[in-house]
Amino acid sequence: MTQKQIQDAYIVAATRTPVARRNGAFRHVRPDDLLAHVLRAVVARVPGLDAREIGDVIVGCAMPEAEQGMNVARIGLLLAGLPDAVPGLTINRFCASGLQAVADAANRIRLGEADVMLAAGTESMTVMSQMMGNKMSINPRITAHAEHLGIAYGMGLTAEKVAQRWQVSRDDQDAFAVNSHQRAVAAIGAGRFRDEISPYLVHTRVPGEGGQTRISERLFEHDEGPRADASVAGLGKLRPVFAARGSVTAGNSSQMSDGAGAVLLMSEAALKRYNVQPVARFCSYAVAGVAPEVMGIGPVEAIPRALRQAGIRQDQLDWIELNEAFAAQALAVMRSLELDPARVNPLGSAIALGHPLGATGAIRTATLCAAMARQEARYGMVSMCIGTGMGAAGVFERV
Repeated sequence: MTQKQIQDAYIVAATRTPVARRNGAFRHVRPDDLLAHVLRAVVARVPGLDAREIGDVIVGCAMPEAEQGMNVARIGLLLAGLPDAVPGLTINRFCASGLQAVADAANRIRLGEADVMLAAGTESMTVMSQMMGNKMSINPRITAHAEHLGIAYGMGLTAEKVAQRWQVSRDDQDAFAVNSHQRAVAAIGAGRFRDEISPYLVHTRVPGEGGQTRISERLFEHDEGPRADASVAGLGKLRPVFAARGSVTAGNSSQMSDGAGAVLLMSEAALKRYNVQPVARFCSYAVAGVAPEVMGIGPVEAIPRALRQAGIRQDQLDWIELNEAFAAQALAVMRSLELDPARVNPLGSAIALGHPLGATGAIRTATLCAAMARQEARYGMVSMCIGTGMGAAGVFERV
C-alpha cells in the first residue's frame, strides 16, 4: 500500500450573512434558507467553478433539530441549487461547529479525498427558542453530580465561576463589552465587513388595503447587534443574570443571534485548474477539554496545541478572532495566555456582533480571511470556548 502525502488545503472564498439579533431581522427566516444563501454566494465568488466537483458540504449546527434538523447541510445545498450529486453532512461541536466544519473540510483535501470542499455553519436562535433544544432531556446522572453543573444548568454559571477563579471584576467585564461595541460600530462605519458579507433580501408580509397582505422587501446589509450608545455607566445598571451576587450580565455576555457563514476550500491542483488565487492556507486545528464548570477557559488549552501543530509561536499571530461568549471568559483567556489586546478582535466580537452558536466559527473565519487580506497579516487564528467544557482553535496563513 502506498502512503499518501499530506497536501495543503486553501481557502479561496468565504462569506457570511449579516448577523441579526434574536427575533430581529431574521425572525421569519429559516436557518436552512440562511445556509442556502451563503452556499450560493460563496460558490458564486469563483466564476466557472464546476459545482459537481464539490466533494462534500460540511455544515456546523449546535442545535440540529426542528427547522435546522433533517441533515440541514443536505437540505441547504439542495435549496441552494447545487447538483444532486453533491453530498452534505451536518456536524455538531456546539459553539465550535462552524470552525470544526472548516477543519474537517480542509482535512478531506489534505488527505487527497477531495479537491473542492464547502464548509459552513448556520444557526437560528430565534427558531431554537430554548437554549437546550426543543426537548431538553439531560441524563439524570449528569445533574446529580456537582462537577457537571456546567452541563446541567447552563453556561452563565460557568462564566461566573471563571470570573471568580480568574478574578475578573465586573468593571473589567463591562469595559471589555463597551470596547467590543465601539470596535464593531467603528468597523461598520468604515466598511470593514463589506467584503465578507453577502446581504440578504428579507421578505415580510404586512397588512394591506381591503384585508389583503403585501410583501415588503428589505435588503439586510449590516450586523444588527453593535450599539453606538453602549457605555460603562449604562452597562453598570444591569443586574446579574445567573447569580444574585454575580458579575455576569446580559450586557457583558454574547448576544443570542441568527446567521450563517460559508467557506470554499480547494487543493493546489484545483487552484491551478481554475486559475484561482487563494486567500489563506489552512495550517492547523486543535480541540481540548476542560472542566465543564469552567468551560470558558477552553481556548487556553486549545490555542497552544494549534500553534504547535502549525509550527509557529504565539507572537507570530497578527490577528486573533477570539469569540466573546462572555467578557469574563474572554478576559481570563487573554490574561492566562498573555494575548496582545490590540490583536484580539480588532473589529469587535460576539458581545457586539452576536454569536449564532454553530455558525460562529464559519462567520469568524470569513471575518479573519477578509481582515488578513486587508491588513496583509501573515498568520491569523479563530478560537472559542465550547459548552460542556472544551476549547477550539484554528490557525490560518495568508497567501
